[in-house]
Amino acid sequence: MPADRSEALPAARRPHRLAGGQPGLLEPGASTDPYRLRLYRILRTDFPLGYDPGLGAWLLSRYADVALALTDPRFTGYPRDGAPRGPVPAPLGLCRGSLVCTPLPGSGTDRIPGGTPATASAVERAAYVLARRIAGRDQADLVGEFCRWLPAGLSAPRLNALVRAGGGTADCARHTGLRERALASFLANMLDDPDLLAAVAGGAGPGAGPGAEAGTGMLLGRAWTETLRRDPPVQIVLRRTRTEVRVSGGTLPAGAPVACLIGAAGRDPARFAAPDRFDPLRADADPLLTGPAGCPAALLGRLEAEHGLRALLTAMPGIRWADGFRPASSGVLTRGPRTLLVRPS
Repeated sequence: MPADRSEALPAARRPHRLAGGQPGLLEPGASTDPYRLRLYRILRTDFPLGYDPGLGAWLLSRYADVALALTDPRFTGYPRDGAPRGPVPAPLGLCRGSLVCTPLPGSGTDRIPGGTPATASAVERAAYVLARRIAGRDQADLVGEFCRWLPAGLSAPRLNALVRAGGGTADCARHTGLRERALASFLANMLDDPDLLAAVAGGAGPGAGPGAEAGTGMLLGRAWTETLRRDPPVQIVLRRTRTEVRVSGGTLPAGAPVACLIGAAGRDPARFAAPDRFDPLRADADPLLTGPAGCPAALLGRLEAEHGLRALLTAMPGIRWADGFRPASSGVLTRGPRTLLVRPS
């Protein structure tokens, strides 16, 4: 494991230290980029278990410890005890852990995740309308003109009607801010890789057969899962111990609030090879960090990513970053790019 060399960084890029040398998660500068500041790395290597007074919780940053807190029945929801316990992953990613949520109607393993054809069609129509609106521009911001409006276009009456038709409710799917951030991160990762874009465009373009369509869908699904690992929209998930729990850095007391650092766990080199690299084809992919299976928000998020990218490539086959632009994310509680400037053609 490489030694912490953060003191060699410029002062503006050093993580702020608390008493004892532990980096402060909510201290000035931490929210700008906890990855570039090496904040997560320092916590994983030197402070795998430490208390953060600003957050009011014990911090877990190693993948093995975070996975334990998300799945072990000795942990429960915080501050509500009704959150899932045991082998079912705790709410994370796009899931808000609503107690009244049920899966979207028709979702299952035998079809593209997301529910009925009506649900997928609603997402597809909204994506193509938005993509065509910006196709003729010299420059466009995908966050403000696409990512923000695609989830919003599926909220409230239209989404509720689709879900009620199947006898369910989709409370967490009405909150679109996290889906906006996740979609922006997904598009940033895909636009950064011309080879991936070419593979998607070729598999979904005119004349592509059923096999190519299926292959493209699988690639997009893996890219979505990889985005939630590498660039999760929710960086911290709170849990609480029901009893004393031994973790790699020591022992958590009973009744203790615990902050699971999803952003740190998803880039733990002890679990993922080349963890900073975006690689949809990685052999060590892990579905744990995508959230509970069947969550309406998670399923809609994947549909928005898949149909959103297809719509953009159809309306703007030559889409690329605007001259001199590089995507950058921010935030330490929730995280995602604030701007994605592109040249549509």
